[in-house]
Amino acid sequence: MSILQDVEQRSQRELFSHQQMTWEKQRDYVFNNSAFFQQLWGNQVPPRDLRDLPELPLSSKAELRLSQENHPPFGNYIAAEQGAVSRLHRTSGTTGQAMNLALSAMDAHITEVIGGRCQAAAGLTPDHKVVHCLNYQLWMGGLTDHMTLEKTGAMVVPFGVGNTEQLISTILEIGIDAISCTPSYPAVIEKVLAEKFPGLRPKDLGLKLGLFGGEAGLDDSQLRTRLKDTWGMEPRNANYGVTDVFCNFAGQCTQDHRLHFMAMDVLYPELIDPDTTTPLPFEAGQQGELVLTHLARDCQPLVRFRTGDIIALDETEACSCGRKTPRFRVIGRSDDMVVVRGLNLFPTMVAAIVNHFAELSGDYRILLDSKPPYDFLPLHVELQRGQAPNGALAQTVEKTLKEKLGASAKVTLLTHGSLPLSEGKTKRVIRSHT
Repeated sequence: MSILQDVEQRSQRELFSHQQMTWEKQRDYVFNNSAFFQQLWGNQVPPRDLRDLPELPLSSKAELRLSQENHPPFGNYIAAEQGAVSRLHRTSGTTGQAMNLALSAMDAHITEVIGGRCQAAAGLTPDHKVVHCLNYQLWMGGLTDHMTLEKTGAMVVPFGVGNTEQLISTILEIGIDAISCTPSYPAVIEKVLAEKFPGLRPKDLGLKLGLFGGEAGLDDSQLRTRLKDTWGMEPRNANYGVTDVFCNFAGQCTQDHRLHFMAMDVLYPELIDPDTTTPLPFEAGQQGELVLTHLARDCQPLVRFRTGDIIALDETEACSCGRKTPRFRVIGRSDDMVVVRGLNLFPTMVAAIVNHFAELSGDYRILLDSKPPYDFLPLHVELQRGQAPNGALAQTVEKTLKEKLGASAKVTLLTHGSLPLSEGKTKRVIRSHT
């Protein structure tokens, strides 16, 4: 087994020999069993030294989608026999066609251990009762994330999505003190509390720990402050992953808001320039698109897979929590990037501005009804409950966006409740053009 018990206490340099050893085995496995990579690499033999991985071509989600279309159900990048597949999941399809994901027993075990590291780092312990509110219907965020929560020893309540009124009653009845969900789901609970439980405040539910994932935005201090003030709980970004690779391989600790990379023993990270694909040093202070390679995977091993996530690698030295794992922030997804007069803007950057205004609920959408280029950012923002649309406020938000981001914006203020709330992932950039 490639899992290390003390991986969080090892530096990148200390881990490299282990990574190198596992790659040499995985390299031969992929080269001999994956028709997809055999075709992608042609006559090129994959290098034995991990530092030479940039010699190989990158792989992408678009190529995997085409592979599954032509070779259903798992694509020709599956490297194991049918009998080795012990679990099937499906991606959410947020960014396109939903994908079938195959896991062997070993794949599932490693996935759960890695995710468990993230949940534990975020503060989940055997003393907690945690309710898990992500979709259990095929999506990895349901069952597999549930298993990562169980790895911490906590008591896990598999609630799923839907029937928020029953969720509230269950939290009160069982004495649940932690919740696992998307960062936008608390707003749904707040709405149901106001409508169905008059006089009951979010703080009255007794939740002390929020384990969030599935959406960007929790890096923003204003959103964290709102969650703390409204709910009385500690918000933690406990669940960052790329479903085709691992559903959860990074999470924050109790000492730092940035994400610890928790899978260095089974996953090899690279950074590239998203436009030129030029390799970038994986070192503190660098920013680029995250590229990942499985070091231990049976069913659908990936090599040099472009995640589409733009990250800022902030720290590679030890954290005050004692972990030596690299820490990073997700700037945004390359497919969510909006270019306004040459400026690259991501929803997380917009959220940081929107959450600064107490008059706004924090919910927003970037509505693009034409093809680029764009002269301004078309932004629809929802007001807090009881606030009326105000032209002066809209102008202030526009001015602040211009000052902070350098881009012009056209802000439309919407009354509270105008934007649809989601129990799953909330899509912030809406492209309605064809």
